Amino acid sequence: MKYRHSFLFLPIQLLLDFLCLNVAFRLAYGYRFDGQVPGDDYLILQGFCNLSWLLIVVAMQPYRYERVRFHVFSLLERYAALVLVHASLVAFGWILLKDHNLSRLHLFYFYLIFSAVGSAWRTFAVIALKFYRASGHNTRRFVVVGYGKLAMVIKKFYENHPEMGFQFYGFFDDPTPENKSAIRGDYERLETLLATGTIDCVYCCTPYIQTEALSKLVEKSPEKDYQIKLVIDFTGFLGRKSSIEYHDMMPIVSLSNQMWEDVKVKWLKRVFDVCFSLSVLLFGSPIFFIVAIVTKLTSAGGIFYAQDRIGKDGKPFKIYKFRSMYVDSEQQGPALSSGGGDARITPWGHFIRKSRLDELPQFYNVLVGEMSVVGPRPERQHFIDQIVQIAPSYTKLLQIKPGITSIGQVKYGYAQNVEEMTKRLRYDLIYLNRISLFVDMWLIMQTVLVMVKGKGK
Repeated sequence: MKYRHSFLFLPIQLLLDFLCLNVAFRLAYGYRFDGQVPGDDYLILQGFCNLSWLLIVVAMQPYRYERVRFHVFSLLERYAALVLVHASLVAFGWILLKDHNLSRLHLFYFYLIFSAVGSAWRTFAVIALKFYRASGHNTRRFVVVGYGKLAMVIKKFYENHPEMGFQFYGFFDDPTPENKSAIRGDYERLETLLATGTIDCVYCCTPYIQTEALSKLVEKSPEKDYQIKLVIDFTGFLGRKSSIEYHDMMPIVSLSNQMWEDVKVKWLKRVFDVCFSLSVLLFGSPIFFIVAIVTKLTSAGGIFYAQDRIGKDGKPFKIYKFRSMYVDSEQQGPALSSGGGDARITPWGHFIRKSRLDELPQFYNVLVGEMSVVGPRPERQHFIDQIVQIAPSYTKLLQIKPGITSIGQVKYGYAQNVEEMTKRLRYDLIYLNRISLFVDMWLIMQTVLVMVKGKGK
């Protein structure tokens, strides 16, 4: 049987929610009425609560999730919506039974407990299931048809996320001298493999796969019970808004000519940058003063260090930091720091780099509009020229303002060479498609954690 245990997920979730609902109802009643046994009125209300939950489950079907989007926050968000709808229905029932002197405080306690317990088991379940899948259980087997860069990206994605439980069964394509050693077989061998019923998902890379072969795979998917997923190369449109339109039954991908900086997002982000940087410069002034004094006392040279960087649209600007290196450390030309073993960094410099305190003066750059609080780290032209030779997609980062912190800074940290800069680039490119105030706030909190723990690389 292909999905030996998955069919149990729905009844288990339903059973757990009903258990949580009834336990929460009785606990709330016991707490509100000092351990008394519920009377008939409350038993009717309890039955109405159960019936309402069942109706909501049937109508909203909340227990079906896609593996790729199976995250704690998405489950809790969906659960919060369920509880809110349930509370609305029960409030209506409470109005119908208002002559029975039901306690509003009991309902408050009930939903407080129900929300907490339901959220707790969902959080535990997600963590447990991800560990279970990462250990090789409850897996989905997939193949990739059409060998090329996109095919490698898909394979790499699931290798980096074993908790999703996807098991790779090979690349398939027409053999050529270039791909012969990488693919598992041709379309004929793929058809033989699919006939065994062992494959759950077929990723079809549309830039490489033949139209005739794709049509054949789609046609046979219901019979062999595998899912088809089309992979389209959007790398040339990264950072542009897109939507799907339907011309009768034909899906059309619409790409906006605007970049992400439409008026609403642009000004909201700028207002946030100004308010946040002013707050840091004002309330953080004692920290600025202490860092400045210690920097001056621990090594010869100035307190601040200014360096040319490349900003939005390729425009150069001066970035400011607290000095963490000895004076004239780049007499031999531009050079990246090699981290803890770099003799050019002062002892105090090692600390402020680890805690990211050296970056604080850049809030002045944010205030004057040269940088943003969150955005890809700005680099020097010397290194940009080298990065672009390896990864031309770097130029996309110049479409937005650079930032003090970024996904690359949080997930990767400082780069010690051009190769590491290129690796960090992958994280910063993600931000182009996820620009929002919520993402900015999350990255700021992650950066604060790095600062507090002193884990800055």
